[in-house]
Amino acid sequence: MTHSPLLIVISGPGGVGKSTVVDALIERYPELWLSRSWTTRERRPSESEDAYVFVTTEQFEDRLARSGFLEYAGFLGNYYGTPTLEPPQGRDVILEIDVQGARQVIKDDPDALLIFLKAPDAAEQQARLRRRGDPEEKVAQRLAKAAEEADAGIELGATVIINHDINETVEAMWATIEKARAARGQNGL
Repeated sequence: MTHSPLLIVISGPGGVGKSTVVDALIERYPELWLSRSWTTRERRPSESEDAYVFVTTEQFEDRLARSGFLEYAGFLGNYYGTPTLEPPQGRDVILEIDVQGARQVIKDDPDALLIFLKAPDAAEQQARLRRRGDPEEKVAQRLAKAAEEADAGIELGATVIINHDINETVEAMWATIEKARAARGQNGL
């Protein structure tokens, strides 16, 4: 029996471990499918080539002009967006996006599950940003936006999960996803 895919929006400020957690979640639960976002920013030295679809501003704006994004946002001088794509049959879709994008998705799909990921504290978030190779200017900018993003995530009704330990975080996310699936089943969706 097939089901309509659950749209799972995972959001949170830079440095909370979204990519690491999402990669582990996808690896552990193959019934999930990650829609890779497009970005115009440069790839970080420590970042895998498939972390995003890295494109030029012109490529991004061309797709944008053709209504080719589910959501998009400008952030720190770059574009980020989720392309409109069809997920593989029977798999729930994960979007790893910022709060601006989450707002757009929830507006269009109020049944989407929103999970907001946080670092244990600001010092750990700062350390993670530095470890991934962000320049000091970007670290400061991302930390300044973090509190604003957390408030916005809570305002949207997100389930907030603190990323202390990757395995515990993945399991907490999976439990949240399973709960949302069960609620959809009870509502006849």
